[in-house]
Amino acid sequence: MIDLDALEKRIGYSFENKELLREAMTHSSKGDIRESGIRFDNERLEFIGDAMLDAVVGVMLYLSLPNGSEGELTKLRAQIVCEESLNRIGNELGFGKFLIIGDSEERSLGRHKPSVIADSVEAVIGGMFMDGGYGAVRRFVERSFGELIEEALAGKLFRDYKTKLQELAHKNNWKVAYIAEDEGPDHDKTFFVHLRVNGAEKGYGIGKNKKEAEQKAAESFFEKGIENVL
Repeated sequence: MIDLDALEKRIGYSFENKELLREAMTHSSKGDIRESGIRFDNERLEFIGDAMLDAVVGVMLYLSLPNGSEGELTKLRAQIVCEESLNRIGNELGFGKFLIIGDSEERSLGRHKPSVIADSVEAVIGGMFMDGGYGAVRRFVERSFGELIEEALAGKLFRDYKTKLQELAHKNNWKVAYIAEDEGPDHDKTFFVHLRVNGAEKGYGIGKNKKEAEQKAAESFFEKGIENVL
């Protein structure tokens, strides 16, 4: 049994319906079917939490950047609402020790997996919305994501998209190539990089050096969404 009171102190919110918090921390490997016929794990709350986090962060960015374009706001939100950031928040709050997971997931160190931690954060946000509404979610995001959002606004929330793509390519046996061109004098070159995945162009980047252009090409791949480019 997890200590729900201790978890509530960490997140700064007390649930009226404690079962929502328990559900949010229950991984699918430990889920079961209740008498009502409804499966009890955190995947459905994760779905709600993902949408609510997008909405709250979107509003916060809209208010913080009154002259920000739609593209700029979308890019910043994608930096903040991602597995890496959610895993960071979950680890800061110590979510791993509160997870309810199955034996097989325990043996595979599931409570330390970034994807599992990130999903649990979204599920808790979903539970907060179902229990206390938009205001409860907004207050939690302001407290827990505030520093991360400030880093994003200051341009300090760097993502190594090239390494991320390399890991994904290794996992899925993709062939990735960066085709570079450059223009201008030696002291002031501009680099243009075409990203090819399995022989097809899937990204494009421009930078003052080859490394920067490759990083932007990989970023463009993820901005489009993997499902849209493969």
